[in-house]
Amino acid sequence: MESPRRLDDALRALAFAPGALVIAGGTDAMVEVNAGSRRDQLARGEVIAIDRVSELRRFRHDPSSASVLLGAGLTYTELMDEPLASLLPALAEASRTVGSPQIRNAGTIGGNLATCSPAGDALPVLSALDAVVHLADASGVRSLPVGEFMTGVKTTALASGELITGIELPVLGGWQGYAKVGVRNAMVIAIASACLATDVSTRSVRIALGSVAPTVIRCPDAEQFAAEHVDWDSTSVEPDVAARIGSIAAGAALPIDDHRSTAAYRRRAVEVLVGRLVRRGFAGG
Repeated sequence: MESPRRLDDALRALAFAPGALVIAGGTDAMVEVNAGSRRDQLARGEVIAIDRVSELRRFRHDPSSASVLLGAGLTYTELMDEPLASLLPALAEASRTVGSPQIRNAGTIGGNLATCSPAGDALPVLSALDAVVHLADASGVRSLPVGEFMTGVKTTALASGELITGIELPVLGGWQGYAKVGVRNAMVIAIASACLATDVSTRSVRIALGSVAPTVIRCPDAEQFAAEHVDWDSTSVEPDVAARIGSIAAGAALPIDDHRSTAAYRRRAVEVLVGRLVRRGFAGG
């Protein structure tokens, strides 16, 4: 097992063992281990723990470009703290819904993205905000839009020997929020989730859904309808318009029946969640 403290050392270790299990908080990895996966890597000692890599535990806010660069090793608890909670309020709201305090103290934004579960709480926010994922290996760096990085159910564009180093997000000038529904009120995997983010300067609305398709999806038709039918001057919305936006978003969903829910329930949940977010975001005043 390797436990590097510098990014260069972590990338060298990964170049030497490109199939190694990379863990930060380990909250997703240990679920897989307990389910019987990853045990060959553990038996061979092919584990690289990156929780001590200082470059991955930082963030940088650039007011001139209205952006924030999050290190992949930032925990959910850190995302809930200021100043990030004010700069990226939907991400803070999503982070508060993740597991228990112990999970939030250990789990990281990079780990959530690398696992790429359709139910990952941070992922609809990253999608709605058009995040850019920064990647590195021993030979260089590259960046991908988050929509290109997430390729399917727990599959990504991450190449062998490559590490997520950061996620870049815009700081929007408008309301944003996250909501999900599950089988109970806390410590729950989302049956359906949604993020809505607005930008007053461009009069744009972004809507992303989780747990209702093979990966997180955007709702361009609902976004366009919302941008054209809300009242930007008073930041208000008529109830029937909010309901219509929810309905259009639900039409974009591609849910399935599984042990946690039915496709019909998920589609209805999207309709309700998006409608509520629209009403929250355009409450007037």
